Amino acid sequence: MAGQTQYEELARQLSAVGVVKRGMGRILPPGCPAGSAGVLTLLGRHGDMRMSRLAELLSVDMSVTSRHVAHLAARGWIERFPDPADKRSRILRLTPAGVNLLDELYRRTTHLLAERLSDWSDDEVGQLIRLMTRLRASFGECRPPANRPPESLGPGSRPDPGPATKTTRTPAST
Repeated sequence: MAGQTQYEELARQLSAVGVVKRGMGRILPPGCPAGSAGVLTLLGRHGDMRMSRLAELLSVDMSVTSRHVAHLAARGWIERFPDPADKRSRILRLTPAGVNLLDELYRRTTHLLAERLSDWSDDEVGQLIRLMTRLRASFGECRPPANRPPESLGPGSRPDPGPATKTTRTPAST
């Protein structure tokens, strides 16, 4: 089992991943901020969905989701249409222009990663993928169970790290 010092270093390294995300954000096309790229990625990965499902996958509230969706719809990258099962709900779908943009995001992201990791071996890249996939799975959807509120931390306290415990294309934002 990893010790407290290892968990503290892991927390520092994960915080530093922001540098990687910012670098990847710089390659996004004009008019497509990271949040928009995230929405496109989720629609590309999961297909048509309701706004409520998108909000759940993004782990944000409906107002934030609505802003992202409005931005994308105004640019013609997604379309909204009534849900046949519930006319009050909307279904979101990528448009052909949205699919083209998503493909461009994949190309840009792949190119950047290939460039920045050019001195890594195939085994090292594979190991990073496996470990990040496992880390992400350990956190699930990053929402606390419905019957348990998130733990709050008081000043100077640290979280208890606890015990150590479908590959898809993903552009820069997710």
